[in-house]
Amino acid sequence: MYKKIMVPVDLAHIERLEKAITTATDLGRHYGIPICFVGVTAETPTEVAHTPKEFTERLKEFGAKAAGEHGLAIDTAAYASHDPAVDLDTTLIAAAKEQGADLIVMASHVPGLPEHIFASNAGAVASHAEVSVFVVR
Repeated sequence: MYKKIMVPVDLAHIERLEKAITTATDLGRHYGIPICFVGVTAETPTEVAHTPKEFTERLKEFGAKAAGEHGLAIDTAAYASHDPAVDLDTTLIAAAKEQGADLIVMASHVPGLPEHIFASNAGAVASHAEVSVFVVR
């Protein structure tokens, strides 16, 4: 099957992640696959954390909480970006390679007018990643 599942996590929008996290943890439990939550933050202060180091700690806390809720070991990896709005897709694709993930399970959103003009993050990752991508809406 797969060797490792990567789940992109946006700590500013945790409420939108439940279905993707449940899907990933169900797959991980069923097939015995390790899971890694990956977060991307700005190098400057954000609404989630003032520094990349603080963001890393918050991501670890979120991963530990999810691990307890789902009864699985969940690793975390944080990446700092100069401009996450621009670099998010390429950062996630590079993170999958660096983390050794061969499956990305990521949340999407209901598409609106902007997505007809600009690709969504999930769509862009699915289009350009060299690994399987499971987009959960």
